[in-house]
Order: sequence, then C-alpha cells, then structure tokens
Amino acid sequence: MRRTRILTAVLALAAGLLAGTPPALAADGTAKVSLAADTYTWKNARIDGGGFVPGIVFNRKEKNLAYARTDIGGAYRWQEPTKTWTPLLDSVGWDDWGHTGVVSLASDSVDPNKVYAAVGTYTNSWDPKNGAVMRSSNRGASWQKTDLPFKLGGNMPGRGMGERLAIDPNKNSVLYLGAPSGKGLWRSTDSGVSWSQVANFPNVGNYQQDPSDTSGYSSDNQGVVWVTFDESTGTSGNATKTVYVGVADLQNSVYRSTDAGATWTRLAGQPTGYLAHKGVLDAAGGYLYLSYSDKGGPYDGGKGQVWRYATATGTWTNISPVAEADTYYGFSGLTVDRQKPGTVMATAYSSWWPDTQIFRSTDSGATWTRAWDYTSYPNRANRFTMDVSSSPWLTWGANPSPPEQAPKLGWMTESLEIDPFDSNRMMYGTGATVYGTENLTNWDSGGQFTIKPMVRGLEETAVLDLASPPSGAPLLSALGDIGGFRHTDLTKVPSMMFTSPNFTTTTSLDFAETNPNTVVRTGNLDSGPHIAFSTDNGANWFAGTDPSGVSAGGTVAAASDGSRFVWSPDGTGVQYTTGFGSSWSASSGIPAGAIVESDRVDPKTFYGFKSGKFYVSKDGGATFTASAASGLPTGDSVRFKALPGVKGDVWLAGGAVDGAYGLWHSTDGGTSWTKLSNVDQADAIGFGKAATGASYQTLYTSAKIGGVRGIFRSTDKGASWTRINDDAHQWGYTGAAITGDPRVYGRVYVATNGRGVIYGDTSDTSGGGGTDPTDPPDPTPTGACAVTYKITNQWSGGFQADVRLSNTGSSAWTGWALGWTFPDGQTISQTWNAESTQSGSTATAKNVGWNANVAAGSSVSFGFTGNWSGTNGKPTAFKLGDQNCAIA
Repeated sequence: MRRTRILTAVLALAAGLLAGTPPALAADGTAKVSLAADTYTWKNARIDGGGFVPGIVFNRKEKNLAYARTDIGGAYRWQEPTKTWTPLLDSVGWDDWGHTGVVSLASDSVDPNKVYAAVGTYTNSWDPKNGAVMRSSNRGASWQKTDLPFKLGGNMPGRGMGERLAIDPNKNSVLYLGAPSGKGLWRSTDSGVSWSQVANFPNVGNYQQDPSDTSGYSSDNQGVVWVTFDESTGTSGNATKTVYVGVADLQNSVYRSTDAGATWTRLAGQPTGYLAHKGVLDAAGGYLYLSYSDKGGPYDGGKGQVWRYATATGTWTNISPVAEADTYYGFSGLTVDRQKPGTVMATAYSSWWPDTQIFRSTDSGATWTRAWDYTSYPNRANRFTMDVSSSPWLTWGANPSPPEQAPKLGWMTESLEIDPFDSNRMMYGTGATVYGTENLTNWDSGGQFTIKPMVRGLEETAVLDLASPPSGAPLLSALGDIGGFRHTDLTKVPSMMFTSPNFTTTTSLDFAETNPNTVVRTGNLDSGPHIAFSTDNGANWFAGTDPSGVSAGGTVAAASDGSRFVWSPDGTGVQYTTGFGSSWSASSGIPAGAIVESDRVDPKTFYGFKSGKFYVSKDGGATFTASAASGLPTGDSVRFKALPGVKGDVWLAGGAVDGAYGLWHSTDGGTSWTKLSNVDQADAIGFGKAATGASYQTLYTSAKIGGVRGIFRSTDKGASWTRINDDAHQWGYTGAAITGDPRVYGRVYVATNGRGVIYGDTSDTSGGGGTDPTDPPDPTPTGACAVTYKITNQWSGGFQADVRLSNTGSSAWTGWALGWTFPDGQTISQTWNAESTQSGSTATAKNVGWNANVAAGSSVSFGFTGNWSGTNGKPTAFKLGDQNCAIA
C-alpha cells in the first residue's frame, strides 16, 4: 500500500498522462458537427472511499459544517442530515485535470458561506499547469479561481502536513498560503482574489524526501507546510497579530510573527531534527501543540515527538505520548477539543504494523492513554470497537495473526479532528477511508467507543479499466490501490474487493464475450502472481502462473469463448496460453509492451497496438502480423476495443496534440482504418446497448468534438454525437476507460482519476433518438413545455437551484430561452449549462451551444446559484418565448 498510493495517478494514466498528457492547449478539429443534447443523471457506483484523505476541516463558527480534501479526488462537504459527503470539484475540466488534487482547504469562521481550496496535483512535470486557489461564497456550490505562478502538490510527498491555507479568524479578507518548491509564504488581502509573496518570510524550506530522485517527485522541497493564527491576539475586523508558520526544515521548523506578518522570527528553543507536521493552537488553554516526525510522510516516518509551547511564557515542553527511543513512527494527526481545553489527541501516522495508534490526553499532554495496548504480546486490548458493515471490504478479506487485526484502525492517519461543537464526534482520514465516532468520550470513562466509516458519498478511487458483461454483474472495475470490485448493485457497496490474489492495483481486466462467466485480470503485487482468473463472472478468483520476468500487470485479453488468453505484462514480452495460465508461450511478431485486446466473435483472433502500429493474430496469439495501415497515433496513449457481435469491427481512440489524435474505425480487423472527421480528439471508446430502431451498438467516448471536451454518445455509428455530460460534471481526467451497458440503453460507465466510477443514465426513456444534424433548424421553440424547478441546497443568504426544461411538444427545438420572475427578489449569481440575464426580478436562461437542440420528448437541465433574504419562494410561472410552460 505504501508505493501504490504514491503512484496512483501515474498508474492510472500510464498510457495517458505521462505518455500524452490531457492537452492544456488543443487546437479545434477542422470538421465541425452539430451537437445534440441530452439530460443525464450522474452518480457513483458506490465503493465509499478507496483513497487517502489527508485533511478534514471543521468550521469553527457553524455546527456541522465540515470539509474533507483528497489527494487526487477533489474536495467534499459534509451533509449532516444524511451523514454523507457531497463532491465540490466535479466541475474541474479536462484541461485543468491537476486541480482535482487538493493540497489544502480553509473554511471561513467569520463567514461560513466562504470556503477556499488550494489545488494542483504535482509540482514536477507530470502536471503541466500551475496550481490555483479556488474560492467559493456558497460553500463550494460554485467557484472562482485565481491561478498561481507556481505549482502545488496535492499528491506529492508531505501532503498530509498542514493546513497550508489559512484564513485570519479576525479579518477574513486576509489569507496565507504556504508554498512548496522554495516558493515561500504567500498572502492575500482581498479574500483570495490576488496573492503576493511575503517577501520578508525568512525560510522557504529545504526538506526533500529523496534529493536523488531525477523525476522531481521525491526531490521537491516540501516548503512551507502550515499556518496557524492565535485568534486571541486580534479583534474583529483587525488582522490577527500572532501567526505561526511551519516549514519543512529539520532544524528550523516553526516561525512566528507578532505584528500581523510585518516581521518574522524563528521560534526560540524549538525542537530540532524533526519536521512539524501540524501546529494546532488552543487559545483558551494558551498552548500551541505540535506533532513532529523525522520524515515528511505520508508513507515514511521512523521517529517522532509531540511538543507543547506556552504562548504566554515561551516555555517548550516535550509531551510525547511515547519516549522517542520507543517510537518507530512519526506523529502527525493532531487535534484539540474546543469544548474541553486540555484535551488533545495525536496519531502515529506511519505506524504501518501492526496498526496505527491514536493517543489521547485530558491534561494538556501531561499523561496519555492509547486507543489500544498490549496485554501479553501479541494480544491486544482495544478501547474501541469497529463496525465496518457499511464498507465491509475494509477488512481486505484478511485473517491476520495477532497483533494485527482486520479491519485495521488505519494507516497514513495524518488528519484527525474533534468536532469543535461536539466532544463526542471525531473523524480521521486513512489511506482508504474516513473513520469516525460519535461516542468518543467513552474513552475517558473506561468504556469503548465505536468507530465506523463516515465516508459515504466520498469516492476516491483511480479507475484503470472497466467492463460491463452482457450477463452477470453489470460492472467490473480495475482500480488503483484497492484492486477492483464486482458490482451486482451499483447503489450498494460490494462486500469485498477482488481477492485471491489481492492486487494492490489492477491494471487490466477482460471477460469472454460469449462466455461472460470467464473473467481475467492482471495487476501489481509486491510478491506473488500478477494474473488471476474467474469462472463465475468475477465472484471468486484463483491465481495464474507468471511467465519469467513479469514485473507488473500490463494488459490482458480473453478469447471470445474463454478458451485462451493473451497477456502483455511489464517486464517481458507478449504471452499467450490455452486454459487458465498454468503455462505461457511467447507470442511472435509483436513488440513487448503492446496493448492487447480480443476480437469479440472469433476466439482465435487477437489484436495489439504499439507505437503507431496495429497487430493482428489469427492463431490465438501465437503469431502477430503488423497491419500495413498508416496514420494511426505514433505514441502509446491509445485505447481500442472490438465491437461485440461483429467480427473484425474495431474502434481506436487516442493520440497527442503534436501528432495524430482522434477516433478511427476499422471493419476489416485492422487492415484499413477510417478516421472520423467529426471527432477532434478522443481518448477512450466503449459500446453499449443500441438505441431503439438502431442496427448498431451505441458508441461512447471521452473526447473533444465540435471544439467541446466531454463525454459523448452516438447512436448512428459516429455520424452524429450527443454530449451527455455538462460543465458541472467533468471530473478532470476521464480518458482511462469508458463503456456502455449492453443491457440498459443510455447507461455509460466513466473512469475517473480519483472520483471513482461515475455512471450516467439518460432521461430519454424512448431508448434513443436525438436530432439529425442534417435537418434544417426550426427558428424558435414551438409546442408545449414543462419545467421542474428544485432548490437543491440552501444556506444563509444563498441557495442553489436546478431547473429541468422538457419538450412536451411534437417537434424538436434548435434553441431555447426560458423566462420567469422571482417572487421574493432573488438574484442569480452564477449559472451553468445556460446563459442567464436578469432585470429586476425577471430572469432569463438561454441555451449554450452544445445543448441548443432538444428533441421532442426530451429535456435539458441547467442550474444556478443565487442570493436571497427573508423568503426564498419558487417562481410560479415559466415562459418559453410566448408559450406558458406547465410546472412539473
């Protein structure tokens, strides 16, 4: 688990982001296409968690307002009524994919409607763009962004330290941001709109996890890592005088200003030889608490301490729960109980074996108790019980020997927070989930407190491959870090990930098209096999045998009848086998590292692609022959699939902005290819159930079409396309995999790099349709219409609304403008999927380019955020031109 999370994004994008990064600047294609529009409902196939949650932030003013940040999967807001998390950064688009990595979050204690996120995934070349600070005045419902002149690293070493971003609790227009890479400390005095470097801050940091790393990943200077205000040294409306800043420097880790940032000094008497992962100030008690580790984390750390600094006297006290000589871990997670001064908790974040440890003190660190203790080794006594029934896979299917337990209390536990309004509630993040308790104070009375996952709605897996068989489970997934799942119900968490073996990351999977009970997967494992087979549709698995030299999973293909397999693992060349991989033979005529797929009709035909060449085998993978076709992408950022039910029908997507890039189709098994002129760029291709009346399966692609990036569907073999996502649902990078459902028309499964498996269902219940781009457009919408207006979120002074406009007439619209009057003087602040104007109480929303066409019987949706005071009543009438719409 240590290495796979470091490389999650890299593995997820092995054929994409590193070989051909999602383009920051991409030229429009020369061929244009009329884009129809459809309204989709998007959800996650539930896994609940699956990745590292390095930060949890509670608002100090408003009860039940909390946020979580993830390293590659965006940010979330807690919903107390449902005990779930709501994603906040799904609007991040393809070009800004790196902004799904959140290095820090700050929730405003003066105005709880305001929240800020510092975003950017990598500080090295893997992320082509600089970082940014995103700001929201409606709790993350919508955002504005300020680009920074340097990169941020939400998935870099040291990402569990923090928070790097902080709001002055007395003057909330002032914010500080600690930067990595030697960029120092930055400040905004206009609520995050503009930023400037604090020129007189004396230390930009110097700690590097591994200075010899030539990739720039482990060798980056981790920089300025946290900012903490002493709110007692300021008054409302005036800048807080005392500010503490943590720096990644083993000898000089804490600095202070006592004049609101005008001057800075190294805090005298501080510990040396350690990095201060967290600095938490308890103004009521007069202490700054600090958790230290000898390493930056989140994977490493062999020694640590916890210290207390008396802000009035300058006295330092070592309050470590364990003597340094007895530690084999560093400390990071750190929190105080705002209701009970003197109560402090800390985590041993890097205690991987036998378990993490959580420490608690109720006397300001003078004495401590532990979440678990040894009775007589290796037996343990726990102060807690764990209930993972809502996420049963958290046991990993393990049956460990003491002192290990399943499930574990956690690992990489760098975030730990006691609810500032409720001493009984505590949450902490791990490398796989968010755990929490609502009876924490049982710890102090000698009873047991109950830990449960508090993660529903927070989906943070990197998806590498997807499959939707024609029978059995509707969805099989290949995931980074936690292997993958068999979903028999998309709305429920599966009981277990793929086991026997448990791959740390599954890199590829396939099923036999005419025998879907036969499934194969390949993946990474530190020691053990890299291939596994199932004969019951992925419910149970058994390991295959690796050929010599295999180092990682690569790609794999199953014959259409399941009689044989072709495997292209890392570390050796392409291999083939009959049966279930008890022995392998080297394929000839195809280079090592090629991507492999199977024909979905002929069990002897397999395909491969490598560096611009397409390869075909007609003897079960024994020999391959290179196609004479030219003009295909020259790099390896390519994904291709053969169409079920039609021999030799193959679609290929991929390329790069500096060469061939798009979507190609072959009907003769790769001998010749036709490039679709109406697709600018494409990165993944999949198939689903055909539309009613259509003779060809539905195509789905993550692509750029008509100058617009999105998820597209075609029901007419690629002649016309419908964009089915919208600007509020983009999910950053979506190029790793896509597939339709062969049993449900319109359903599509989309792989994301950190937001899990997204699936969409169409509102088009007719089983197809869409408009013909060759038909002449009607000048204005005509016929009947209906409107559904729904307030989806409301807070003090603000709200979010979704509007669905349905064409209930008999003819298509090729443009629309919907008008209404707000009954209580509400005003629109930001709109998505439409352009809005407002004069007084009268508002109008009109189509944007991609959703102008609305077929009869179809609908289109848009949303907006707005402001209100007093009452927030719904409009009572809507008009489409001169036509009154029914209110649904």
